[in-house]
Amino acid sequence: METQPAVTPRARRPRPAIVSLTEAAAEQVKAIMARADKPYVGLRVGVKQGGCAGQEYVLSYAEEIGPLDEVITDKEVTILIEPKAVLYLVGTVIDYETTKLASKFVFNNPNETDACGCGESVTIKPVAAD
Repeated sequence: METQPAVTPRARRPRPAIVSLTEAAAEQVKAIMARADKPYVGLRVGVKQGGCAGQEYVLSYAEEIGPLDEVITDKEVTILIEPKAVLYLVGTVIDYETTKLASKFVFNNPNETDACGCGESVTIKPVAAD
């Protein structure tokens, strides 16, 4: 019987961050969570079909961690990524900006390929597997 040579596992390259927060976004999320009507485990981030460009970002309170959620902690904020949104959000930086007319979370997503004129929806291409 022939013996097989030992297989040495190759080093895995680091996974890119799915989502990260700027300082402004982290501070805003912390302030919102502090004012919430009950305690939440974190901020849920997802993508849904809708809008004139095809997709919209979704932010909501997370009451529990789902079994398939990606859990990220950035700047002391717990972020839960919906499983179906992971490939659409890889590399996204969430910022919070205030202008004379509005204050809002802004998604800087390298996977966006288009956005509508009103700024409410986007077209996102999922990250391809290497």
